[in-house]
Amino acid sequence: MNVSQKKELDPGTCSRVYNRWKVEHVKHDTPKQEYLRSGELARLAGVSTDTLRHYERKGLLVRPRRSPNGYREYPGVALDRVRLVRNALGIGFTLNELARILGVRDRGGAPCHQVRALAETKLTEVEIQLGELTALRAELRRLLKNWDALLAKNSPPKRAGLLESLVASDTRRLIRSVRVARTPINRKKESKETQW
Repeated sequence: MNVSQKKELDPGTCSRVYNRWKVEHVKHDTPKQEYLRSGELARLAGVSTDTLRHYERKGLLVRPRRSPNGYREYPGVALDRVRLVRNALGIGFTLNELARILGVRDRGGAPCHQVRALAETKLTEVEIQLGELTALRAELRRLLKNWDALLAKNSPPKRAGLLESLVASDTRRLIRSVRVARTPINRKKESKETQW
């Protein structure tokens, strides 16, 4: 055989190339359901196993199957669901809202308009909170300036009456009108629902 007539090499059925190609194609041709134990799912999603159980109770996750030795096993798609829930919580959705939305979606519905309307409501709330917090920031700056003046007038052993100045000023009305407790940060601290 001369050099110009090279034959293609057949790796043969016993070669690693042949077997790897065959295994990869068999994997893609026959998809098998992957399952994750609750601890592994929790680790991958960055939550606790208690959180997973809470999501189950809320209807956000399907109840896991039990392995023969009693371990809770979730379908592989549960990881995406947990990540979706965590990200939605991060932008202000509640677990109850997500349970309703995902319930509609799981039954074959398309709650896209509902999701958009909820997000728009959340944006409106954030804009209101930003306005209120901006007003509070301005009031605190004014208050600190006044307190610096009071401190400059009084020597350290003598009281400057900083807190008493709040009674004399109109600060109470402004501070009370600002709904600081409704900011997303404080709402998360107070609401047991989003602590999970």
